[in-house]
Order: sequence, then structure tokens, then C-alpha cells
Amino acid sequence: MGACFLSTFTAFGVAYSFGAFFRPMADEFGSERGETAFFFAITTFLYFLLGMFSGRIADRVGPRRVLIFGAVVMSAGLLLTSQVNALWIGYLTYGLGVGIGVACAYVPMVAAVGGWFEAKRTAALGVSVAGIGVGTLVVAPLAEQLVDRYGWRDTYVIYAVASAVLLSLAAIGAHRPPVSNAGAGSGPPLRELARSSSFQILYLSTIAISTALFIPFVFMEDYMTTRGIEGSPGLIVGIIGFSSVAGRLGMGALAAYTSVLRLYLASFLVLGLSFGIWLAAGSNYQLLVVFAVVLGIAYGGFIALAPAVTAQIFGPVGLGGVLGTLYTGAGVGGLIGPPLMGAIIDNSGYTTTLWTALGCGLVAFLLLTPLGRRRAPS
Repeated sequence: MGACFLSTFTAFGVAYSFGAFFRPMADEFGSERGETAFFFAITTFLYFLLGMFSGRIADRVGPRRVLIFGAVVMSAGLLLTSQVNALWIGYLTYGLGVGIGVACAYVPMVAAVGGWFEAKRTAALGVSVAGIGVGTLVVAPLAEQLVDRYGWRDTYVIYAVASAVLLSLAAIGAHRPPVSNAGAGSGPPLRELARSSSFQILYLSTIAISTALFIPFVFMEDYMTTRGIEGSPGLIVGIIGFSSVAGRLGMGALAAYTSVLRLYLASFLVLGLSFGIWLAAGSNYQLLVVFAVVLGIAYGGFIALAPAVTAQIFGPVGLGGVLGTLYTGAGVGGLIGPPLMGAIIDNSGYTTTLWTALGCGLVAFLLLTPLGRRRAPS
């Protein structure tokens, strides 16, 4: 649990601090919002897509080797990004470096925790992935200060060194769980998963919710600057991270008393409706804080409950492979969302964008609703 907490703290802390780099990079390269958002979109797509493979590899060789490989690649990618002189080169260095790093630090470690715990699996997973929220809370505001003081290039160098050290420390505790020892298998094959109606529902709803989810991580600083709102956008993103910790721990605790699937459904509904608070906020910083709290709690529930829901439906054996496959849906949503929303902002403004995000959240909830009514998903 501690190793998973540290690995997710580091990997997602770096990934979710991109908003602090967004405007300085866009200004230096003279790029539009949609073009710059591709940095985050490509990274998100890759770490969720590659999680399908990193999870299955970790099922076979254990999470430690996978995590060490991710530490090396992530650090190298950040160092190379600090030296790029063209936007498209940064797509490759940042996208591949951070994308592979997160893929190695997340799915294999979460699956390992799922394999070590049974009776209290949901609670253990909630504590483990709380590292994502704490990392966002700490690293996003820190990135804002470092970029202001040292510039975005030197900040990437600092993050490269820190990533290498912290992920290497996490690898010390990355023990292979007994449930995934040799001979346990890698869970259902992809073809079988694709035919499962339950998996289809989970996958499509994950795409829809992820299309909306990452908007504040990329655009909050730009939104506040455009509206002339005083306050720290990094703090808003940090509050999302802090609130997500409460969501992860709270949902993990509630799962002992009620249906995990129903809690998962509730997380999707609240996440979608939270964008209505952002719409109502306008230029009011206090309401943006409320939005961040509500979105963070729902986001935390989504992240904490997804492994538990997957294990409940498909079993813990080979959970890394199944979970990694499911998370490619989040990658698709992450690839579509930021560039699409950036293009909508450039052409129609933030109001249309936020209504679009709210709609995506409600579609995700409606897609997931049939699964919540099933006793034994097929």
C-alpha cells in the first residue's frame, strides 16, 4: 500500500501539474489551446493504453521490474522535454516519457494491492490510490511556484530528478502478490473481455466520463487568466486532489456497507453535475473552490472503486491485465477531451465547453446505469 501510494503520488503529481506549464509553453511556441492540450492528451492516452500491457507484464514478472523501468523512462522524458525547441518534439518526449512512466507506476501497483488484500480490498485500494490526490495537492501548486521562479524548462529538470528518486524508493516495496504468482494466469483474454456486456458498459462509460474529467487539470489556469480571476489556479487543482483523497477513502469505507456498483454510479453522476457548479461560478473564486471539492470527491470515488468493481466482476486473478484493458477507455477519453475542449474554447468560449463536459458526464452515468441493476454481471 505504501509503495503504491508513493508511486501514484509521484507519477500523477507530475502528470496533473501540466496546467502550470500550459500557458508558458503555449506562449513560447505560439500555439493555440487545442495544440498545446495535446501534450496532456497524448500523455493520458498513452499511460492508459500502455497500462493494458504493463499490467499484464507485471502479472508475469512482478511490479518491481516494471516500476523501475517506468522510473527510468519518465525521468529521461522529462529531461528531454526541458530541451525541446519544437512543439511536435515535445509531444514525443513528454508524451512517451510521462505516459510510459505513469503506465508503469499505476496499473501494476494497483493490481498488486488488489492481489494482496481480499476482505478489505476496497479500503486498501482507497488508501493506495489516495497517492494520486495527495500528489495533485502537493505537486500542482508547487509546479506553479517553480515555473514562476525558474521557468518551465528548469522545472521539468527538477521533476525529472525527483521522479527518478521517488519511483525508485517505491520499487523497494513493490512486492509481487501471492494471488498472481506463476501459474495463476493473466485473467480473461482480450477477445473474451470484448464480448462481455459488462465490460462493454464499463468501457464506454469510462470513455465518456474521461472526456470531461481532465478539463480543469489542463485549462483552469487559462480560464482564470481569461476571466481575470484573482487567486491560485494551482490551488484549485490541488483542492481537486485533496478532495479526491476524501472521495477515495470515504468511498472505500462506504463500500463495506453498500453496493460498490451503486457507489460507482453515484460517483459518475456527481462528477458530471459538478460542471454545473463551474458554469454557475463564472468569475467567483469561492464557487470554483466548491466545484473543485465536489469534482474531487467524485473523481476519487471513480478511481478508488474502478479496481474493486473490476475485481468483483472478473475476479482478482490477472486483475492487472483486465484493469489495464479497461483503462484504455480512459485513455481514449483523455485523448479526445483536452484537444476537443481546447478547440471549443477557441471557437465558442468556456460556457459551451462546460455544458459539453456536463453532457459527457451525464452520458457516462446513463451508460453505466444498466450495470448497477445487475446482480451478476455477464
